[in-house]
Amino acid sequence: MQTGREGPLGEILEALRRYGTDSTRLAHAFSARNGLQAADLQALVAVMGAERSGEPLTPGALRQHLGLSSAGTSYVIDRLERAGHVRRVREHPTDSRVVHLRYTEEGMATGVAFFGPLGDRTQDVLSGFSPQEVEVVARFLTAIADTVHEHVQELTGDG
Repeated sequence: MQTGREGPLGEILEALRRYGTDSTRLAHAFSARNGLQAADLQALVAVMGAERSGEPLTPGALRQHLGLSSAGTSYVIDRLERAGHVRRVREHPTDSRVVHLRYTEEGMATGVAFFGPLGDRTQDVLSGFSPQEVEVVARFLTAIADTVHEHVQELTGDG
């Protein structure tokens, strides 16, 4: 009888554990190399993701995302600004009080220099799969990411 920890299911669970551990180590390496804190990288990724989606983050939305106090979030944004990774902008068409966080060209270049080789390796891995397999992998990873996100929200009371 299979316990759920053997065969392909066990391999998937072990790979997800390894991925989680190594992702944390990668984040710490990026932060250390760039004089940042772990929360700074989380913030930078959130700012970049929001901008890619066409909905730039406000400091308040970043605070909620990070689960920090207003002061803690301000410290993160200040560090990222000093490092040249993000900038605060007032670009709302009718309300000049609204502040958005935008990543800078320097911030993008730093991220590409550090994470680019991993992106290239990921592309190499994906090139070994058919388009149909890539669709299954994308569906699986999205479902896992959503599940982990929901679980974290439940644990932290943000759900």
